[in-house]
Amino acid sequence: MRKNLVWRWAWRELFHGQLWPVVAALALIIACVFALSALAGRIESVLTQQGRSMLAADLVLRSNQPLAPEVLTALDASGAEGSDQTRFGTMAFSDNNMQLITVKAVESNYPLRGALELQSDADMHNKVQPGELWLEERLFSLLDVKRGDQVDVGDLTLTVSGMIVSEPELSFNPFSQMPAALMHQSDVEAAGVVRPGSRVSYRYFFRGSDSELAAVKSGYTLTDGQRWIDENDGDRTGDMLERSRGYLSLTVVLVIIMAAATLLLTCQHYADSRTQTLAMVKSLGAQRSWVRRWLARQLLMLMVMATVLGLGIGAALEYLLRLPLADVLPSPLPSYGMLPWILGPLVALLVALPALGIPLIRLIEAPAMSVLQEQSKVRARKNPWSWALASVPVLALIAWSYDNRLLWLVLAALVLMLSLLAGLGVMVLRFAQKRVKRPAFKLALSRITRNPASSGAQLGALATSFMLLSIIWLLRTDLLEDWQQTLPVDAPNVFALNIAKQELDGYLSRVDENNIERSEAYPIIRGRLIGKNGDNYADLEPNREERDEALRRELNFTWRDTLPSHNEVLQGTWPSEGGVSVESGIAERLGLRLGDELTFSVSSQEFTATVNSIRDVEWRNMKPNFYFIFDPALVETLPANWLISFRLEQEQSDVLNQLGRDYPTITLLDLRTMSGRIQVILKQISLSLSVLAGLAVVSGLLLLLTLLRITLSERQREIMLYRTLGASKKRINTTLWAEYGIMAFVSGCMAVGGAELAMAALLKWGVELPVRLHPEVWLSLPALAVGLVFLTVAWMIRGLLQPLRQ
Repeated sequence: MRKNLVWRWAWRELFHGQLWPVVAALALIIACVFALSALAGRIESVLTQQGRSMLAADLVLRSNQPLAPEVLTALDASGAEGSDQTRFGTMAFSDNNMQLITVKAVESNYPLRGALELQSDADMHNKVQPGELWLEERLFSLLDVKRGDQVDVGDLTLTVSGMIVSEPELSFNPFSQMPAALMHQSDVEAAGVVRPGSRVSYRYFFRGSDSELAAVKSGYTLTDGQRWIDENDGDRTGDMLERSRGYLSLTVVLVIIMAAATLLLTCQHYADSRTQTLAMVKSLGAQRSWVRRWLARQLLMLMVMATVLGLGIGAALEYLLRLPLADVLPSPLPSYGMLPWILGPLVALLVALPALGIPLIRLIEAPAMSVLQEQSKVRARKNPWSWALASVPVLALIAWSYDNRLLWLVLAALVLMLSLLAGLGVMVLRFAQKRVKRPAFKLALSRITRNPASSGAQLGALATSFMLLSIIWLLRTDLLEDWQQTLPVDAPNVFALNIAKQELDGYLSRVDENNIERSEAYPIIRGRLIGKNGDNYADLEPNREERDEALRRELNFTWRDTLPSHNEVLQGTWPSEGGVSVESGIAERLGLRLGDELTFSVSSQEFTATVNSIRDVEWRNMKPNFYFIFDPALVETLPANWLISFRLEQEQSDVLNQLGRDYPTITLLDLRTMSGRIQVILKQISLSLSVLAGLAVVSGLLLLLTLLRITLSERQREIMLYRTLGASKKRINTTLWAEYGIMAFVSGCMAVGGAELAMAALLKWGVELPVRLHPEVWLSLPALAVGLVFLTVAWMIRGLLQPLRQ
């Protein structure tokens, strides 16, 4: 009978007491974690698939030498599927013309990831078979051939099978690419074009599980001229993928923090509201063991209800969150597996241990005397379990993201800002209290500053909530703006290379006649950096493998009278006579400073140049960029070819083909397919970040609602006292609005400063973007804070003013 009474009381307490907000807070955590982890897992899976599709595999080994057969056999033993590719440049001869081309010799299972589209008349194919030759669209006009014609590649005559519509493997090197053709790997030996001394690149593709790919990597030691490539560094999307992953994980953690704060405040409010009830029960003879069982049953019921409710809401929320992404997500969607179903309740449990446990321990320890002496509650002795419970989520967070610099920067900023904002807020309000004359505002300020610790905590919590919302939204905006600036919709997508000086003016005129927006023409010379301040790099570092990559290969140099519009001088002035401007990244790696004298070698001719400036270069913007830009007087007599970039739409292929026919010696690099794919990935990331930021804003608003709700009972008692002392309804109403308005405005202003400081740290050390101010939030955030607080408390005013009607 006693057990049934305990269960009935626990059940009644859950629905008619103060525990339903606890259930709501726990369900919020579970739902948010489930939805965000499921959606983030799917988005990351999609982005990873996109990145791997652009590699044509999960993992690629790029080498300048072929691997020995026994090495390939050993790599195949890892269990990962493999495919080989040989890439080389050669002349292709038709009956009517000839053209320098890039040949990719692939196996029949190429590609391992992504889609290869080959068109033969009306038929579509996705595999290259022995004896076939597939040509890029421009080659049909350049070689003057059609399907079924024969083309000689080395000693081998191949039949043109059709056109390459699209291929997954996309790379960007505008100084070495030519129109592409595909042939089968088994035909390379018969062609006889790969000989000792030939410039050949080998790629070895692998597809498999993470463990199989790890076995492939561990089973082979790289040598000089070899490199592993995966989706993070295989192309220019790697940086976007890495930053978007960091933002996804940061958003999930911040949502958890805000939901955990909501839970903590709710549990503390529940414990305070039930202190007298438990004290009365104890005064009637109840033992602590009975109280523990009563609370344990309540906790069990609320955890079960919160888990069921949270998982259900989370699944629905995940579905709603991906509705805006329907056009860019693949079909069928990758499964998110069992992880979200486990992670949601697990995170809620980790958060609930201290959030629920510590207040309930104090509740259990509350003495029976509290029933008579509420205002002088005898403090319960400190319980060591409180520290143990508080350490559980902290240790879990450390184990999960100990290497996430972005996350720890935000958490450190939160701890620092919460303390600073709380103290600053109290100081500002005390300063204002001495100067305000209107009675309603003076009473409101008096009410806020009466308890500095409580007021500081409320102001700090409000300001931190607004700051978190600002950080999430501003970081999303800065990331998207950075990507849109580096890869805008109108970015160049065609490069014209190897333009001879005598052809330059005519070629530029032809481009301008077609109303094509183009870049300036850049002269290109190939050379090496070989020394600094009289010392040869070969002597400074005899081991070639230990040298920087820029010292192991030829680089592309140029000269200019003026700074390129898309570069920025960080130090020094634009090169004067005998000077050179150096890109900041290579300057940092090689320790180059203003005034250093560098030695270069071009076509076996050595010359020196003085470092006159350090430039910032954005390598992702699809524009011509260079490590070194020289004073024209220093190198303009050296033999050079010229380069321009311009933008063409898909329907302008005829213009590109005509340019190729009229200027056969000029190499045209068509990047329209690659640019389009990168834009699709950028659109996916943009929508994903916007959806996640929106959900984080909702979580922040729920925290704000909780912060304001917990003051309801205290305000009701004070309003009754004011009414007893003769205060009018109008005066009390004005005071309430003034109090909430002042707190909202002050917290919004403090949040602006906190958000700017936190964003500066995040941009500099977290996502490595240029630090900038955000004036758009200086006025909007305080106004938004006041508006949100007023909207949040508007429905509470009726309850707060209820005593005035009695």
